[in-house]
Amino acid sequence: MSGLKLGKFSIGVGDRFAHQAKAQLQACVLAEKDGAEVIPVWNKSNREHLIIGSDPSSTRAAADAAVADLHWEKPYFCDADHININTVDRFLAPCDFYTIDVADYIGKPAEQSSIDAFVKNNAGLAGSVRLEGVDESFEITTDLLEKTAAKFLFAVQEAGKVYRKIETAKGKGNFIPEVSMDETDYAQSPVELLIILAAIAQEGIPVQTIAPKFSGRFNKGVDYVGDVAQFEREMALDVAAIAYAVKHYGLPDNLKLSVHSGSDKFSIYPAIYRTTKKYGAGVHLKTAGTTWLEEIIGLAEAGGDGLALAKEIYAEAYAHREELCVPYATVIDIDPQKLPTPQEVAAWSSQQLTAALRHDPHSPAYNSSLRQLLHVGFKIAAKMGRRYLDLLEAHEEVVAKNVTENLYDRHIAPVFLGRPSPADKPGAVLHHAEAK
Repeated sequence: MSGLKLGKFSIGVGDRFAHQAKAQLQACVLAEKDGAEVIPVWNKSNREHLIIGSDPSSTRAAADAAVADLHWEKPYFCDADHININTVDRFLAPCDFYTIDVADYIGKPAEQSSIDAFVKNNAGLAGSVRLEGVDESFEITTDLLEKTAAKFLFAVQEAGKVYRKIETAKGKGNFIPEVSMDETDYAQSPVELLIILAAIAQEGIPVQTIAPKFSGRFNKGVDYVGDVAQFEREMALDVAAIAYAVKHYGLPDNLKLSVHSGSDKFSIYPAIYRTTKKYGAGVHLKTAGTTWLEEIIGLAEAGGDGLALAKEIYAEAYAHREELCVPYATVIDIDPQKLPTPQEVAAWSSQQLTAALRHDPHSPAYNSSLRQLLHVGFKIAAKMGRRYLDLLEAHEEVVAKNVTENLYDRHIAPVFLGRPSPADKPGAVLHHAEAK
């Protein structure tokens, strides 16, 4: 395989205000010292750029500066996150990783002639398919092949249009393509994933990561809600389906799963580690938005003007909670009865606010509803402009410490090094310096 190649392990990190790239990269530096090469991918969606008023070039500039400051010599990438044919243009110059999101096209039927041709070209899939490494085989009938093509083929064709537009602008092999189908209502089965990969190969997309939807709830900024054993089974079967597709369809040999976690899915991190270890598979973990929450935690921890601003952001988010939550309604579960009033929060100490917000599932003070509200409340800080950014810069040391420790201790170490997850037991996760 020529051109850019994504490493076996990679992590997608969000940096909404483009101030924490160095602190995020420091977590990858710590991982390398501990024996795991984890490639950073800075991701930011068009929606987030529009809300904040930023441009994709700012993500690239922040990443480049962090790499220079820390003398990072491994690859790194900037991801045009969840783009489609209508939003890709502004990402063409600064990005080299493209998450092509086709979830909106799932279920829209392709031309019947295209479906018929796909079924004919993949007639060899019909029958019993045995996936190596797992103790299961699947019966794929012609009817199942046709129904799956009717559901997904049009979406894959749309991905092909986007891929070719990017390739025309950047040249073949000069970017990493991912196809994302996670932001939809129903999880794809491993058999569906196998058929989707056949369609992707037929469409000529040299996909390096694929993001299916798994069963369970992947709410923003909080832990996974679902059957962890079922997730682990699905992941193992998906890994086996990918290996089959690489062998039989000529897809890139480094093709791997992309888990769009919505951040902080602590309870499935051990399952991800076990699966990659057992099958020798890679994984791309997209963990995104908790950096913004670590900024708020850092400001609150700093006290003084930082704490005052954190309380003000909460008060504004509380006042506009319905408006802020609507775009994220399918990926948040906020209990209004568990939201403290702004008056209550105004009286809190630094320790009280950080304890309520920091994602420690064993802390009695942790408030997942408050955390989710602030997770979607970054629009409040965006409207503050320089006032918010100036305080980030003034309290850079304490903010950066929280960002690095969160990314390393709570995400990288459990997923890529097999260390205890915060969901395992109280006190399981130590700060890096304490873990030595």
